[in-house]
Amino acid sequence: MRFFLILMFIGITSPIEAQEEDDNYITIHGVVRDKQSRKLLEYVNVSVPGTNIGTITNSDGEFSLKIKESITARHVEISHIGYMNSLIAINGKDLSDITVWMNPNTNLLEEIVIRAGNPRTIVEEAMKKVGDNYSPNSNLFTGFYRETAQKGRRYINISEAIIDIYKTPYKERNVERDRVQIYKGRKLLSQKANDTLIVKLLGGPNLSVYVDIVKNPDLLLEPATLPHYTFKMEESVMLNDRLHYVISFTPAAILPYALYYGKLYIDRERLSFSQAEFSLSMDDRNKATEAVLRKKPFGLRFRPLEVSFLVTYKERDGISYLSYIRNEVRFRCDWKRKLFGTNYTILSEMVVTDAKKTDTTIPYRESFRANQSLSDKVADFYDDEFWGAYNIIEPTESLQSAVNKLKKQQH
Repeated sequence: MRFFLILMFIGITSPIEAQEEDDNYITIHGVVRDKQSRKLLEYVNVSVPGTNIGTITNSDGEFSLKIKESITARHVEISHIGYMNSLIAINGKDLSDITVWMNPNTNLLEEIVIRAGNPRTIVEEAMKKVGDNYSPNSNLFTGFYRETAQKGRRYINISEAIIDIYKTPYKERNVERDRVQIYKGRKLLSQKANDTLIVKLLGGPNLSVYVDIVKNPDLLLEPATLPHYTFKMEESVMLNDRLHYVISFTPAAILPYALYYGKLYIDRERLSFSQAEFSLSMDDRNKATEAVLRKKPFGLRFRPLEVSFLVTYKERDGISYLSYIRNEVRFRCDWKRKLFGTNYTILSEMVVTDAKKTDTTIPYRESFRANQSLSDKVADFYDDEFWGAYNIIEPTESLQSAVNKLKKQQH
């Protein structure tokens, strides 16, 4: 699971089954706000009930969802931790610049008496129920992946792709046969010579495989790993109109490798993991460096500052599916003969926009592998209709501004 700060694209372009891009569709576009504080809400789940179609709001609270007319959807559902679900009525026509007001459901929580047991025991019980709570079938997800690199506050790389994600049944809790394939993508790179710093780090489109904490026990949820952490019960929250335990965890041992700290959100009734927020411990910078750095130029000093993850799952008909992954890596680089270093931020995010059951895997020769760099078909940010009917994560205002600046460098 790697990416380059400066990416070179290679050709992996054949999807298992390409989406019909000429299908007629409607578009729902708007922002999501807290009804009480009026603040914009980021990373809010936006989906069509009863289907696999969905996306997520960006850090500006903005979203755009494309829905095929053939689906004849009646509503779009909005859900977020700590809020009551909200529905948008649609009538087969585009909706533009709407505002969705979400109501916090703290009052509901006050009426609920929560009797929780030992937090580690709850985590262990949830791990035992993975085979029941997550897909028993092989699935092919369609996802949108975006990766940006910033040097200080200035964007030096923006890369995006539509990806296919093949996942075997969750009861196996094994990711060896899970694969990712790049279908369509584009990039913009800074043309400035001093922006061509090459660093190979943890990350890339294979985040969809390796950071799926429920399916990949090696990352966090492994029975042998739990004794290395201290678990604590936090205040419960509502998600998808369901009560959730919130269990925090911190390292409780010193090991040869870095551990994590964070929070797990577990459905109280189903005992399913709905969300995980976690970060790599920086108590020992050398261990943290070993965890994320794969390759750097000779003479370059690398100092990790933050490695954080957000992983969410969406429940549908009693089964939970991977929904969204966000990874932020902040680090500082300097050359031994230079007085001042430079801060970099790599942000990667993937949202599942559609899914189907399948018995057909992604051929290995067409899959994205750890020793490869992100690929695309045509690096063309000038086509406003580049994504066609595919759903994406709407770019923020700052990202759109960066795209315009990088475009000007191309001339």
